[in-house]
Amino acid sequence: MEKVKSLALFFMLCGVVSPMNDEGKALTEMKASFSNVANMLLDWDDVHNSDFCSWRGVLCDNVSLSVVSLNLSNLNLGGEISPALGDLRSLQSIDLQGNNLGGQIPDELGNCASLAYLDFSSNCLFGDIPFSTSKLKQLEFLNLKNNQLTGPIPATLTQIPNLKTLDLAKNQLTGEIPRLLYWNEVLQYLGLRGNMLTGTLSPDMCQLTGLWYFDVRGNNLTGTIPDNIGNCTSYEILDVSYNQITGVVPYNIGFLQVATLSLQGNRLTGRIPEVIGLMQALAVLDLSDNELVGPIPPILGNLSFTGKLYLHGNKLTGPIPPELGNINHQNFSDMHGSRFHHSHMHDTHCCLQVKAAETRSTTKLVILHMDMAIHTFDDIMRLTENLSEKYAIGYGASSTVYKCTSSKTSRPIAIKRIYNHHPNNLREFETELETIGSIRHRNIVSLHGYALSPPLGNLLFYDFMENGSLWDLLHGPAGKKAKLHWETRLKIAVGAAQGLAYLHHDCTPRIIHRDVKSSNILLDGNFEARLSDFGIAKSIAAAKAYASSTYVLGTIGYIDPEYARTSRLNEKSDVYSFGVVLLELLTGKKAVDDEANLHQLILSKADDNTVMDA
Repeated sequence: MEKVKSLALFFMLCGVVSPMNDEGKALTEMKASFSNVANMLLDWDDVHNSDFCSWRGVLCDNVSLSVVSLNLSNLNLGGEISPALGDLRSLQSIDLQGNNLGGQIPDELGNCASLAYLDFSSNCLFGDIPFSTSKLKQLEFLNLKNNQLTGPIPATLTQIPNLKTLDLAKNQLTGEIPRLLYWNEVLQYLGLRGNMLTGTLSPDMCQLTGLWYFDVRGNNLTGTIPDNIGNCTSYEILDVSYNQITGVVPYNIGFLQVATLSLQGNRLTGRIPEVIGLMQALAVLDLSDNELVGPIPPILGNLSFTGKLYLHGNKLTGPIPPELGNINHQNFSDMHGSRFHHSHMHDTHCCLQVKAAETRSTTKLVILHMDMAIHTFDDIMRLTENLSEKYAIGYGASSTVYKCTSSKTSRPIAIKRIYNHHPNNLREFETELETIGSIRHRNIVSLHGYALSPPLGNLLFYDFMENGSLWDLLHGPAGKKAKLHWETRLKIAVGAAQGLAYLHHDCTPRIIHRDVKSSNILLDGNFEARLSDFGIAKSIAAAKAYASSTYVLGTIGYIDPEYARTSRLNEKSDVYSFGVVLLELLTGKKAVDDEANLHQLILSKADDNTVMDA
């Protein structure tokens, strides 16, 4: 235990000390305005550590030492956002999402003239969106969703020339959507769902020529769908459901190239336009809970890529067309509540079930996170040339990892391809999917989607980590190996520890990773650590239920000796493995190399009181 304490103390003393300036004082004021910081911002201590560039979540420019990034997301912070934020004049990115921050957004935010990325989502912020936000001329990403903001959408937001993402969903905003907002040619994502917005859908909405995501679901919009809706050719997701839209579905809608079209829960009347059957890109079509009449157009059977078709809650009549059985990827067809001929309904139900069984082996991209919603499986195959080796960035015993870059998003994605040639590989895929499919934590990789493709293997889609793995930086070839400053090593150690602590204590169910090692700790562009590779993970409850497992799983050099001897698994095995990672960080040596097992090497040096080069 004394050695562990000494190791922690050594890390704490390795930071480079620099004098506290105005930005350091601003950070200190921000901490003072937060609550519940005791365990989260321990190193924000201007008395014992004036090097604010080494503080948690703070990233400084290497030359000017000005704060350029502040990431305090998902720390359960309370209190308010201090006006001192405006003193961080060089700030380019701030992420405070997933806390319990209240109060109003300070007007001083407008002083951060270099800000390009702002995420205050999932807090308890109230009041108006400050007009000073329009002074942020470099802003590209603005996310204020899941708060309690009131008042109108400021028309001055239209004065931000580079704004690409605007997400104000799930607040209490009122008034109309500013018409000038529709003339932003660079806007790509507009999320306004779950507010109390009024007014109509403007014909100007099709002036958003760069937009792919338009969501006004769950507001109080009235009027009709604009007749020129088909001119919104850049849209890929269009959701105007649960408003008070009236009138007919315009014929022009058939010219859209959307993957999702949701008009659910309005007051639409008339017939379903046959031209919808020509919308070959559709993956989801939801016309439910309206007042549509007449028969289902047989041409809807041409929608070969549609996975979900919802028509229930209307006044549709006549037989269910047998052509609907042609929908290749039919997952779910709900027509409850409409008056169809019973005999036809029975026949078609059977037809749909058989068709689904026949196509169960076809490749489908399942989206778990909205970041993946703009991609199709065909897009990904095209961008990677069917997973060509030239896009490969990593290899494992049963998998290969590829990098995929798309012009539709600012961030690339990583594709983990798990091969199908061994039953254990399928178990690895299923375990990884079950384990982290719903986990969202800043120090654990986010799974954005998956695909089942018998010819290629099973695919998992993750965030791409710009700085690769910790193993690469410590032990990799010259092109990947990097000199890590002590403050960066400390940041990596703390981040990985927080991810592991979440798995062991706060995750539901609680999880044992079973393969904690430096190659499974990935690093983003800010050297924030994220645990990865959950292919052999196990819940703590399952580990206790089956006290002894048949096989000892893990990686040589990291496996807990007690686990190796008894096959009894618990979370302490992960802690031992993490201790080996800390030794790697401290010494720069591999867990196992020609010289010795690192753990044994450290013990021998400690017994001899010998100094090691790091």
